[in-house]
Amino acid sequence: MNRWFSVAYHYVNLIRENEEGERFEFYGTHPNIDHVSLGASDVKEVEPEVEGEAYIAFCLDFCKRHGIDLFIPRLHMESIAQNIKRFEEVGTKVMVCGDMELLQNMMNKEKFYRSLEGKGVVEIPDYRVVRTAEQFAQAYRELTEAGERVCFKPTEAEGGMGFRIVKDKAGDPLEELYGYVTLETTYEEAYRTLSSVESFQDLMVMELLEGEEYSIDCLADAAGNLLTAVPRRKSEGRVYHLEYSEELLALSRRIAENCRIPYAFNVQVKYNKGIPKLLEINPRMSGGLYITCLSGVNFPYLAVKSAFGETFPMPHPQFGIKASYVEQAVRLDPVRGEAGAHGLK
Repeated sequence: MNRWFSVAYHYVNLIRENEEGERFEFYGTHPNIDHVSLGASDVKEVEPEVEGEAYIAFCLDFCKRHGIDLFIPRLHMESIAQNIKRFEEVGTKVMVCGDMELLQNMMNKEKFYRSLEGKGVVEIPDYRVVRTAEQFAQAYRELTEAGERVCFKPTEAEGGMGFRIVKDKAGDPLEELYGYVTLETTYEEAYRTLSSVESFQDLMVMELLEGEEYSIDCLADAAGNLLTAVPRRKSEGRVYHLEYSEELLALSRRIAENCRIPYAFNVQVKYNKGIPKLLEINPRMSGGLYITCLSGVNFPYLAVKSAFGETFPMPHPQFGIKASYVEQAVRLDPVRGEAGAHGLK
């Protein structure tokens, strides 16, 4: 696993502690050897800060040197997917979406929204893509005149990076200085900042979705056939609810049938005026998947089985579960006398 989020620690342990007793040996790389994502790995190495062919060459060499059976990438998924055959030549399967057009679309919100518009798969929020301050002003004006509150985010960004909500009016600066840091900004502040340059990277200005937010974790086989899905609703603070929703499960089935995303993927939607609208789709294990696994479905392990072409009974998740999470202390140095399992790598 390469340069994953910290939650990879949980995914490694979920695969290791699988109910079938299958044994694995885990290898991880990251520029920071003390990154907690490597905490559960049997072998960990420092990853170079390179891109393009140099990064692919590093990954290929790593897989060849260590005899890696399965590579589960997060960083540079597009470049890695373009080179799947090169990994297969050194004996390594890659757990990544191999449909390059689909993968590239999912990495860019504008392209992905356009690819789904008018297909009856999922509702798309009202949006405009802008590159200048004047375009931003026009988009803001059109959306507010349509009765919508407005937010914006870069078309190519992971998670909440660059997301801002445009508030109606400025608050008290002193009170805000002493208060919590928020994602809000005023139209005037945003316009002033964007006006400081002639043009900027694509920004998606869209209606603010103000209803319930769901993260739907999905499991599919190598051909993209959906095997199961679990809607996870974010509540107050750190509380989540694993809920049965036929509307959201049907939405997941439509997305799976239309896109054919393999292995584990995540659909993020948020309601507005009673309608679930698409935020984004992540073609990888989500940051909160370890919470979803409380449903009784070991998503990471079953995704690995799918990557190896193995079949298994259809999973039946439990719903109606309320969950949260706490910080956990993790030893980063090897535990004395601890031996790695010697199985698949």
